[in-house]
Amino acid sequence: MTNLVVRRRVVPGADGLLVSITRESAGWSYVGFDVYRLARGANLDRATGQHEVCAVLLSGRADVSFGSNKWAGVGSRSSVFDGAPDAVYAPPGGTIAVTAASDLCEVALCWAPAERGAEPALMPASAVKPFKRGSGSTERTIHNILMEDRPAESLLVTEVLTPGGNWSSYPPHKHDTDDGPRETYLEETYYHRTARPEGFAVQLVYTDDRSLDEAIQVRDGDVVLVPRGYHPVAAAPGYDLYYLNVMAGPRRRWLVTTDPDHRWQLD
Repeated sequence: MTNLVVRRRVVPGADGLLVSITRESAGWSYVGFDVYRLARGANLDRATGQHEVCAVLLSGRADVSFGSNKWAGVGSRSSVFDGAPDAVYAPPGGTIAVTAASDLCEVALCWAPAERGAEPALMPASAVKPFKRGSGSTERTIHNILMEDRPAESLLVTEVLTPGGNWSSYPPHKHDTDDGPRETYLEETYYHRTARPEGFAVQLVYTDDRSLDEAIQVRDGDVVLVPRGYHPVAAAPGYDLYYLNVMAGPRRRWLVTTDPDHRWQLD
């Protein structure tokens, strides 16, 4: 893999698609990711097939259904910077349907392979308990949406808000080796949004031997793919940063290794 960043479309496709990442386009085995922008009344139907999916309401409201399960008015915020999200989990073997119930609705679909999955479920914002990680110039706010405390087969989904000028995913860590209980192999996407449209951030993706060593300037709506290596993020001063992480691998555990050069900062 050489291209680690996918740019969001400036104008959505006819179906509202802004970003699409498949396992095939990414050249990896587990993670898929889509973002749609829908006008009021627009419909989005996606068969889950041999995948499970977590639909995260980025902004606006929508009516969501999966089989006989129907949830009306899902959505808790006007933008990704306005609190925790509502989300819906759907297992393999059905169709998730989303109908925009506000003038504008943005929804992210987070995919991973699954055989059975878990029961369909609404995961309301009220059940997300925000917490801080880091301190000073590394402090950020975490919203765990579908992590290990919630049932799923492969998917792990979380989102992070980082104040302008701060570092995040820091000290640098990696999860590219299946070596439990020390570390698990997890592919990961970072979907970035900036509180101001002209804002930017920088994400590093690098390995110990520097066979992968990239510094990526990310803009509002970009997605960074992390197939391996350490992957810290710096939000430019004055530009608060949001990102949505989707992770999946052969084991549903988040076990990471911190870059040995920077591990002293955990003390």
